[in-house]
Amino acid sequence: MTKYGLRARVYILTIIPTLFVGILLASYFTFNRNQQLDNFVIEQGVNVIEPLAIASEVGLSRYNREKVKSLISVTHRKMSPLIKSIAVYDKHNQLFVTSNYHRNIRLLQSDPELPLPQSTQVEIYPNRIILRAPIWAEAEGSFAAFSNGKPELLGYISMQYNKDRALLLQFRDTTVALFIVLFGVLISVLFAFQLSKQVTQPITNMVNIVDRIRQGRLDARVDGSYTGELGLLKHGINSMAKSLAEYHEEMHQSIDQATSDLRETLEQIEIQNIELDIAKKEAQQGAKAKSEFLANMSHELRTPLNGVIGFARQLLKTQLNSNQADYLLTIEKSANNLLAIINDILDFSKLEAGKLKLERIDFNFRDTINDVVTLLAPSAQDKNLELNLLIEPNVPEGLRGDPLRLQQVFTNLLGNAIKFTHQGEITVAISLIKQQGQQVVLNAAVKDTGIGISKEQQSQLFQAFKQADTSINREYGGTGLGLVITQKLVQHMGGDIKLSSEPEKGAVFSFDIHLEQANMVLGAPLPLTALSQLSVLLYEPHQVSQSVISGLAQQWQLPLQTATDDAQWQSAIKDFSGTVIIGHSDWQTLEPLQKKIAEALERSSEVIVLINSSDPDIHQRVIEAGAKHCMSKPINHRKLAQALVDEKIAVNDVVTPMAKVSRSKLVLKVLAVDDNAANLKLISAMLHELVTQVDTCTNGLEAITKAEEESYDLILMDIQMPILDGISATQKIRQNSKNEQTPIIAVTAHALAGEKEQLLGQGVDDYLAKPIDESSLEKLIHRWQPNAKLLSREDFAATLDQPKTIEFENASLSWQLAMQRANNNQALAVDMFVMLQDSFVEIEEAIEQILNQQINADEFVLLVHRFRGGCAYSGCKRLESLTTTIEDSLRQHSDVAQVEPELLELSDEIEKVKQAAKQLNQQLS
Repeated sequence: MTKYGLRARVYILTIIPTLFVGILLASYFTFNRNQQLDNFVIEQGVNVIEPLAIASEVGLSRYNREKVKSLISVTHRKMSPLIKSIAVYDKHNQLFVTSNYHRNIRLLQSDPELPLPQSTQVEIYPNRIILRAPIWAEAEGSFAAFSNGKPELLGYISMQYNKDRALLLQFRDTTVALFIVLFGVLISVLFAFQLSKQVTQPITNMVNIVDRIRQGRLDARVDGSYTGELGLLKHGINSMAKSLAEYHEEMHQSIDQATSDLRETLEQIEIQNIELDIAKKEAQQGAKAKSEFLANMSHELRTPLNGVIGFARQLLKTQLNSNQADYLLTIEKSANNLLAIINDILDFSKLEAGKLKLERIDFNFRDTINDVVTLLAPSAQDKNLELNLLIEPNVPEGLRGDPLRLQQVFTNLLGNAIKFTHQGEITVAISLIKQQGQQVVLNAAVKDTGIGISKEQQSQLFQAFKQADTSINREYGGTGLGLVITQKLVQHMGGDIKLSSEPEKGAVFSFDIHLEQANMVLGAPLPLTALSQLSVLLYEPHQVSQSVISGLAQQWQLPLQTATDDAQWQSAIKDFSGTVIIGHSDWQTLEPLQKKIAEALERSSEVIVLINSSDPDIHQRVIEAGAKHCMSKPINHRKLAQALVDEKIAVNDVVTPMAKVSRSKLVLKVLAVDDNAANLKLISAMLHELVTQVDTCTNGLEAITKAEEESYDLILMDIQMPILDGISATQKIRQNSKNEQTPIIAVTAHALAGEKEQLLGQGVDDYLAKPIDESSLEKLIHRWQPNAKLLSREDFAATLDQPKTIEFENASLSWQLAMQRANNNQALAVDMFVMLQDSFVEIEEAIEQILNQQINADEFVLLVHRFRGGCAYSGCKRLESLTTTIEDSLRQHSDVAQVEPELLELSDEIEKVKQAAKQLNQQLS
């Protein structure tokens, strides 16, 4: 009913009941009338046939056909409209006589299978009635016989009675009933129409009024006089319209007021936007001016500072009295402090601007942290502080990340710990939190026993240019940027820094860092086999220092006995005959140490002393007391391992790491293509160690010519080259040469995200990143030529002179890294470094030209790319980092002005490398 309107409902509810009741009544009366007519016809037929059966007895009993025929014929004629046929059958159910011809006389005959009818029978059909009545011999004078005292059945009379008149009457009565029903329905329709008109019309009018109100015509009202519910509805609609009109009026007034207020607010916002726009432009101009100022000041301050530091170091090499040497050391220290402040300000500016990008290069984690601890150890030793580096054995050594920034974090935290600690100890503890696949999460903690920090002061620690207390600022100095830079760097590495401290109880700075595990561990391998064959006794009263040595022994599988006091020492030294390590913290009092050395020498000639001092005089006094080696705390694990196996190597004639190791070459012909002479020389030297024949080219065009003339087993192709780049050369070689199926390996230092996949999709078969590691190169050759034949090389270890061991490390030049890049070939490392120095003039001129807009960025990027390769193979980590930043920024279409600070910093760093080169040359000579 929900789909129909009110009018339809009125019609339905009025007509359907009337129709239903009328049909029921008509059906009932019609059915009764039909039954009455049927009964009347049957009764009339019975009244005819039974007397006729009695009258036929005489004729049938005498077999007088004429008499019986005349009897039934007269009856048939008199009632011909009702009777269709009359037939008499004898007792044998055979036709005796019929009143007229019948086409199907068998309709009147009784079923032969059944006995003759004993009483009147009636069979009703749709258009006829068959009646059968028995003929008994019971009249007087009948010639029929009796049996058993009962009259004999002579036969029966059958009559077909027409229902035509009865059907006509039934049809008439049905038609009359139908007309009566239709008449009743018509009357109900008239009543429904009238009712609908009286109910729906007012409702329709009210609906129209409501629709007009909905359209906003709030003056519309329902007119007319209505009673009952319609009157209530009328009153409700009119009241609603009146309320809406009043509310609408109030709303208009409110809107007008709000519009007025909004207009005033928009005017104020527009004024504020103009002011903000002006302020924004001023801030941008200020930021630009700040960047320009920082860049200019960096250049202007670094240049004279580098001069001051360089000449101070040169003067220190001349003949000076003690006062002059002290003054020069003070000058150098002050200049270095000022340079560190400038670097902090520049780093903070980069972090604030979001321009600082972390590198993703492979590095040795333990060596990286060792460098920081070794650098700051003298400062801790001057204050007689025990400094220890405790790295758990399960921490991976080969990791991938930004080692320079990691060192910066540890330098800041460790420098603060030394600055604010007057007595006690400082411990750097590093542990493995989680390792899942290549992802590594480490936790680092720097603990000290210094002055501590109160809860109120801790809230200011990580704010720029602020320290915990102004008195501290005066007493200890500093810019207040170190912890801010540290926090932001740690956050860039996926972690966060935390502080736990109380006044006078020290402080603990801890943080998590997210790194990746490298495919291989950089650095020379430790002599683990030789170490595992030693027997070592450690005397170390300091608990943390003892834990450090014990952890290394566990990692090296080195048998170790420990003693922490005199009683344990005396008990252990009695029957010991191996290597003895003696730890001593108080360098101001050497008598107890000398006594321990004398006692150890009675049992062993191998005595190693670990002392909390870097003073050469103290080390010399320890050596004179009988120790074979004297090493500074915190201990460097490589130096300790070398000291432990030093005698073992001499006895067994083991080749030192600087000597060349014999190996079998692969019978392969390899083509190396690189436009950088230093890179080409290095990769050629590495290949000569691995394969039998190496050809070189300096550009892609030469490579195509070589590929057309010769067949190669492998081609190493630099990507960025003049004349013809590596991709174009690769595609030309693939199209038409003798090397269409030769594996071509892309070699490039420009490892941006997604570049490897892009290169592999342009025709090269594999990818090798610069700086090239010899083991990676060897694995790559074996991967692409697994079935290459081996050519045995003679053992050069006995004939080659051992090169002079050089230990030179500073922030600008790492000779150890340069040696690793050159496969521990000192001559090759020197050649690579000399070639790098030769390129300084070209890159310095290019920096001047790009700053003066005399060359475009694309030309400069090519020069920087070549220069970057030389830096990578020469141990100049800072130069490599700066050139990487500059190249990546310019490749991303950055403005040259945005990298101006890095360009000026690159110039300063080149000067530092020049100074470091002079010191290195002195050691080499």
